Amino acid sequence: MDLFEKLKELRQKGLDEIKKATDEEHLNEVRVELIGRKGELTKILHSMGDIAPEDRREVGQKVNELRDLFNKQLGESKDKIVAALIAQKMEEERVDVTLPGRRQKLGSKHPINIILDDLEAYFIGMGYQVVQGPEIETDHYVFEMMNLPKDHPARDMQATFYIDDENLLRSQTSGDQARVLEKHDFSKGPLKMVGPGKVYRRDDDDATHSHQFMQMEGLVIDKHVTMSDLKGTLEMIAKHIFGQDRETRLRPSYFPFTEPSVEMDVACFNCGGKGCAICKYTGWIEVLGAGMVHPNVLENAGVDSTVYGGFAFGVGLDRFAILKYGIDDIRDFYTNDIRFLDQFRKEED
Repeated sequence: MDLFEKLKELRQKGLDEIKKATDEEHLNEVRVELIGRKGELTKILHSMGDIAPEDRREVGQKVNELRDLFNKQLGESKDKIVAALIAQKMEEERVDVTLPGRRQKLGSKHPINIILDDLEAYFIGMGYQVVQGPEIETDHYVFEMMNLPKDHPARDMQATFYIDDENLLRSQTSGDQARVLEKHDFSKGPLKMVGPGKVYRRDDDDATHSHQFMQMEGLVIDKHVTMSDLKGTLEMIAKHIFGQDRETRLRPSYFPFTEPSVEMDVACFNCGGKGCAICKYTGWIEVLGAGMVHPNVLENAGVDSTVYGGFAFGVGLDRFAILKYGIDDIRDFYTNDIRFLDQFRKEED
C-alpha cells in the first residue's frame, strides 16, 4: 500500500473513531491516537525521509490538511458532547416553577431588645437623649466620679472584673452619665439622658444571676428638680412596661451616688400583690434603684451643686423582661433556643 492510500484509509478511520466517541475521555484518546506526539500522522511525518523527494511536498500538504480536518472534527464533537452533558444536567436539576415556594423561617427580636427598643423610644419621646459609652471603662468614671473613691467601703458591694489597676469591664453604666455630665453645657438647657448597655460583675450564673446583663441608667439635671419629679418618672416607666394597673411603691435605700436613695417595687405579676413564692410572700418585687444625685457627683463633674440638682435611676433590662414575660430562668436569655425566642415574635409589633 502506498503512502497516499494509507492517508486515505487513515482519514476514514479517524473520522469514524471521532463519531463513535461518546464522552470527553474517549474523544481525548482518539485525539492522541490520531494527532498526538506518537499518533498516526506524526509517524508519517517522521518517515518523510523514506519518501521520494518529488512526493514529499504533496505528502506534507495532505498530512497538514488531514490534521486540520481531524482538529476541526474533534472540536465539533467535543462541543456536542459538552452541550449534551449540560442539557442532561439541566433536565436533572430542572425546577418546577409552578410548585409553591418554601416559606423561609425568619428570626425574631430578642425579648431584652424588645424592652430596650421600647424604653429608648419612650424616653426619646420625653426629650431624653440616648448615650452609648465604652464597655471597657476606667476606674475614674465608673467609681471615682460617682462618689466612690478608691478607699470607699461601698466598692465591696460590687465584684468587678478588673483588666489592670485602672481599666475594668464596667459594672454599671453610670460612667456614661459622668462623661456626659462633665461636658454638658447647661446654658443650652437641662441634661436628660439614658445610657443602655452591657455590664459585667463577678457573679455565679444561676436562675436569677448572671455575670453579664443589660442595664439602662437615666439622668436628669436641671434647676429645681425634686423627688416628686423622680417619683412621677419612675411610675410612668413602670406603668408603661407592666401596665397601667400595676401598683408601685418606693422604699428607702442606699447608693453612694444618690442621696436620698430609693428602690422601687411593683406588685407581683404572679399573685397580684397577694403573696406567693415568687415575691417571697411580700406581694412586691424590686425592679430598680434610683435617687437624687449626690452633690459630690455634680461637683466632680464641675457642676455647681448649689444651683443644679437632679435624679438618676438604673433599670435592669433583664429583670424587666423577666417580670414582664414571666420568665423563671435568666439563662434562657443567652442559650439561643429558637423555641424560647419564638414566643416573643408577636411582641415586636
